[in-house]
Amino acid sequence: MSADASVGGARTSLRRRGVCSVSIAAQIDAWLVEHRDQVVEWRRHLHSHPELSHAEIETTQFIASVLADHGLEPQLFPETGLYVDIGPEGDERLGFRADIDALRVEEVSGLPFASLTPGMSHSCGHDVHTTICLALACALSEIDLPFGIRIIFQPAEEVMDGGARDVIEWGGLKGVSSIYAVHVEPKLRVGQVGVRTGAITSAADVLRIDVTGPGGHTSRPHLTADVVYALGSLVTQLPGLLSRRVDPRTGTVLVFGQLEAGFAANAVPKTGRVSGTIRTQDIGTWRTLEPLMRELIDAVVAPTGCKYELSYTRGVPPVMNDDVATAALAGAAQNVDPHAVVQAPQSSGGEDFSWYLEHVPGSMARLGCWQGTGPKYDLHRGDIIVDERCIDVGVRLFGSLVERYEGGLVEPAAL
Repeated sequence: MSADASVGGARTSLRRRGVCSVSIAAQIDAWLVEHRDQVVEWRRHLHSHPELSHAEIETTQFIASVLADHGLEPQLFPETGLYVDIGPEGDERLGFRADIDALRVEEVSGLPFASLTPGMSHSCGHDVHTTICLALACALSEIDLPFGIRIIFQPAEEVMDGGARDVIEWGGLKGVSSIYAVHVEPKLRVGQVGVRTGAITSAADVLRIDVTGPGGHTSRPHLTADVVYALGSLVTQLPGLLSRRVDPRTGTVLVFGQLEAGFAANAVPKTGRVSGTIRTQDIGTWRTLEPLMRELIDAVVAPTGCKYELSYTRGVPPVMNDDVATAALAGAAQNVDPHAVVQAPQSSGGEDFSWYLEHVPGSMARLGCWQGTGPKYDLHRGDIIVDERCIDVGVRLFGSLVERYEGGLVEPAAL
C-alpha cells in the first residue's frame, strides 16, 4: 500500500485546519538552520552526562528545562521521563518517541565531550534520539499546527522491565493515534534511512534455571543427583530441542551466557545455575515460548534426578511496523532526500518501542549515522562515534512526516 493511501474502517483522519503558506517541513528546516549549533550542544551535554535506566533524573530535568524555555509545558512522569503536547487539543495526536537512558559501558571514544561518568555512556545513541525529538518539539512550538502532537521522552529502554510499559500505564499514550521513532544505525551511511514493514526487531526474553540436588562425592555419582551433569545437559540439549519444536524460519535462537556451579573438583554441588536469552523474529512464536521451554526443561532434567526452578522474564515482542505507517515514513524520508530510503534488515536485538505498537499503529526507522569513511562501529560499544549530521536528518524526517499528516497523505488509526 502506498504512503498516499488511506485506511478505512477503524482509521479516521486527524482534524485539520487551514494550511500555512509555508510548509511545516520548510519551517522546521529554517528553524534547524538557525539553531543547529544549539541543537548540537544539547546532544553533547546529554552525551557527557549519561544516566542509567530508571535513574535519568538530571536528563529529565534538562529536557524539561529546554522545553519550558521554548514556551512548552512538559508533563513529568511519576518517576523519570516526560512528555510534551504541542498544537491544539483533541482526541487524536501524532506521537513521536525518544528513549533517554544510557548503558553501563565505559566510553573509550576519545571525543572531547565524552562521558564524564565513569562506567556509563550513551553507546546506543539515545542521546541522539533525545536530541532529535527535543529539536522537533522546539521547532514545532513556533508553528501554527493544524493538529496535536505528543513527543514522549521515555526512560529505561535498556532494561527488561523497560519504560515503555510504564509510560503506557502512566497514560502517556492516551490520545495518541500513531507513533514513530528512529534508532541510530552505525552500519548505514549518514543520510540513509532504513525502513521495513513488519518485524524490524526481535523478541528477547531472559531465562534462568536453578538446578538442585542432594550433593555428594564425585567418586559416587550414582548415589546422588548430579547437578553439573544436569546443567551440561541443559546447555547442550535445550537449543537443539528448541530448534526441532519451532519453525526455523522464525529465527528463534536460545543462547546461554552464564553458568555457575560448585567449589571443588571432587564434590558434586547441591546447587547450580544457568542463564541465557531466547530470541525470535516471530511474534506468534514469542507468545508460546515460555510454556514450551518449561516442557523441554522438564524433559532434559527429569532423567538426571535433579530438581529445577525456572525464572522466565518476558522481555519485549518484536517491533511490528505498520505497513501504512512505514510507507508514510519512507515517503517522508524521500522528501528529505530522494535517495535516502534503504531496506532495513530485521535485527535480532530487542526494543521496547514494540509495546506502543501493541496499542496503536506506527513505525520505527533505522537512522544512518556512519560518516561514510573509516570504521563502522557497533552499538553498545564504548568506542562508537556517531556522525552528528544524522541529527539534522532525523529532525527533517520527522518534520516531513508531520507535513504528510497535515497534508492528508496519511490517515492515522483512531484509538
